Amino acid sequence: MDAEHSLEELAGLADAAGAAVALTLVQERQTPDPATFIGSGKLDELARECARFSVDVVIFDNELTPAQLRQIEQRVDRKVIDRTQLILDIFARRARTREGKWQVELAQLRYLLPRLAGSGSALSRLGGGIGTRGPGETKLETDRRRIRQRIHAIAEEIDAIRRRRTHARARRQKASVPLVALVGYTNAGKTTLFNLLTKETAEASDALFVTLDPLVRQICLPDSRQILVSDTVGFIDRLPHTLVAAFRATLEQVSQADLVLHVIDASSPDREAHVEAVERVLEEVGAADVLKMNVFNKCDLTPHFSPEALCISALTGKGRAELIDAMAERLELDTRRVTLEFDSASAEDRARIARVYRHSRVVSHTTQDGRVAIEADVPRRELDRVRAAGRR
Repeated sequence: MDAEHSLEELAGLADAAGAAVALTLVQERQTPDPATFIGSGKLDELARECARFSVDVVIFDNELTPAQLRQIEQRVDRKVIDRTQLILDIFARRARTREGKWQVELAQLRYLLPRLAGSGSALSRLGGGIGTRGPGETKLETDRRRIRQRIHAIAEEIDAIRRRRTHARARRQKASVPLVALVGYTNAGKTTLFNLLTKETAEASDALFVTLDPLVRQICLPDSRQILVSDTVGFIDRLPHTLVAAFRATLEQVSQADLVLHVIDASSPDREAHVEAVERVLEEVGAADVLKMNVFNKCDLTPHFSPEALCISALTGKGRAELIDAMAERLELDTRRVTLEFDSASAEDRARIARVYRHSRVVSHTTQDGRVAIEADVPRRELDRVRAAGRR
């Protein structure tokens, strides 16, 4: 992503955090200044412009070291935050559920811990209420210990959620209901597509990172086949590692999905860069090898898009039927007609018959001399299980 579009995205992040952009500055240099990131001359210009426009907060589109944060704040005499802190602040605003709040707090604490030796103003800005005049050495160690204890406590709570999800996933796999996970760059239209597929009314917005807490809903297809669809947090270029780590329990759902729908904003000029950013995060959470299908959204805004691509408009509903058909094909929900035999006196066989009815379309069911013969259209993904249940 080039500097212009990166700054546009940063402005969008600032807006999502409740800030109004007063000015932007760009500096081209081969390597960042180790002390002040942008160099002394540019820092003086930044200080003058901040005074001229009465700026309250300076946001850097990079992650700054603790030393750089302190040096810049001293020179410009303004609150300074970096891209990582801005994203963490947005996540803190958006979190609604207890799990979401825990995950954001965990990421914030992990970000804060190495920065505790900074100035009092930096500590106040970074949250946690840890003094405003600069901690002494004893208090510093006390703060570090408390933060480590809190990190440990939150991590245990999130691990408990992860274990519950594992049990739920095992039940789902036993029931053989496939899970489709929606992923994509933030504001690609995942939640709008989720609502279109599931007929839900989850909040969708042009703002960044509206969806933090995962939603899972069931789709019943016209032929009674069932699919679970999950909406997930949006990804972004240079997504902070602390956030990826904190949201691992949530993002594991993506790595365990039967199919990942990568929702791509077809109208974005940075489409290719966004795709690469999402693929990097998928690799980081162990989902790189999951069956994946690219879905180009907002194609109503790009009428000349490639005819070979799976193009939809989640806003207007165009392409919904084609998308569902494509999902069914990739999930091997297409059917094969088989004939199965069971012993009507066997409790195990009666349970197997129920399974056939649950996952297949029964064409005929006959009983003779204690034997049950069922002819059914069985999803291809269920063939091995069903054939093991009843003799052909």
